[in-house]
Amino acid sequence: MKAIVQDRYGPPETLQLADVDTPVPAADEVLVRVEAAALNAYDWHIMRGEPRMARLAMGGSRPRARIRGRDFAGRVEAVGADVRQVRPGDAVFGDLGDANGAFAEYVCVPANLVAPTPANLTPQQAAALPLAGVTALMGLCDVGQVQPGHRVLVNGASGGVGTLAVQLAKALGATVTGVCSTRNVDLVRALGADHIVDYTRDDFTHDARRHDVVFDLVGNRSLTALRQALTPTGTLVLSGGGVYHGRSLVGPVWLLARGRLLAPFVRQRIVTLTAAPSRQHLESLRAHAEAGRLTPIVDRTYPLHEVPDAIRYLEGEHARAKVVISV
Repeated sequence: MKAIVQDRYGPPETLQLADVDTPVPAADEVLVRVEAAALNAYDWHIMRGEPRMARLAMGGSRPRARIRGRDFAGRVEAVGADVRQVRPGDAVFGDLGDANGAFAEYVCVPANLVAPTPANLTPQQAAALPLAGVTALMGLCDVGQVQPGHRVLVNGASGGVGTLAVQLAKALGATVTGVCSTRNVDLVRALGADHIVDYTRDDFTHDARRHDVVFDLVGNRSLTALRQALTPTGTLVLSGGGVYHGRSLVGPVWLLARGRLLAPFVRQRIVTLTAAPSRQHLESLRAHAEAGRLTPIVDRTYPLHEVPDAIRYLEGEHARAKVVISV
C-alpha cells in the first residue's frame, strides 16, 4: 500500500510517499480502508520533533511511528477474531492516538477506538472530527463542565478545535465569545459565537467581560493575562498547540507546565488538557453531528501524495478550521 513515511525529524520535505506492507489486524483490531485523514498540530510537532525536550516521548532520535497521521475515516475491510461490534463494510471514523499511521491507504486500529461515521457527514468531514472534537468535548464538558447560561471564551476560535468548540459551547447553552483574526470574523460568527474579539485590534484579556470558562487553544498569552479574563471561580483550560516559529526547546510546554504548578495555589481552576481517543467520545461526537449541532469545517483538501504541502500550509498559521487528506 501507499503511505506517507518519515525516518528522521525535520521539515515537510522529510515526508515521503512510499510502498509499505499492508497491516494485518490483530485479534482485537479492524483493518480500515482509509478514505480521508485529517491534519492536526500534533502532526507537525511529531514531524519536526518539536519541542525538542519532548523527543524522548516521541521516540528518541527518530519518530517512534514511521507513518504520520492519526485522524481517519473509511470503511472496514477486515476484522480480528475477537471483534464483534464492527463488521466489514461498515463506515467508521477514529483516532489512532500516538500509534499514528492514518496517512496511508490502510490502517489497523483497535476496535474500541472506532465508531460509526455520522450519517450526514462526508468522509472528509468525519475525518476532521476525532482529535479536534474530542479535545473540544473534554475541554468544555469533562473539564469545563459548561452549563446553560455560562460564559465561555474560545481563544483560537477559527482553528480545528476552535470551530468545533464554538459550536459545542452554543449547543450546551453557553454565551460564547470567539477570539480570531479579522479574516475569520464572519466564519466564527456563522458558527454561532455571540461575541467576537478580533485579536488584531483588541486584547480579550483587557476586556471588561469575565468568563466562566476560558478555553485557550493558542498559548499566546501569559497565565496572568488569561486568568484576568476569568470570573473569580472560573476555569482555565489550556490546550495550546501553537504554530511553527523555528526550533524550540520547550514551545507551548512552558505555559502548560506553569499552569500545573500554579493550579493548587489559586481559587480559579487551571487544567492542562490532554485529549485521548475513546469510543465513548466518538459516539458523543456522532450524536452531536447527526443532530446538526456540530459540523466540521474543512478549509482545504489535499491528495495523499501532497501531505508535505498540506502540513506546510497548516504549520504556517494560514489554515482555518481543518485541513484534510483524501486517500
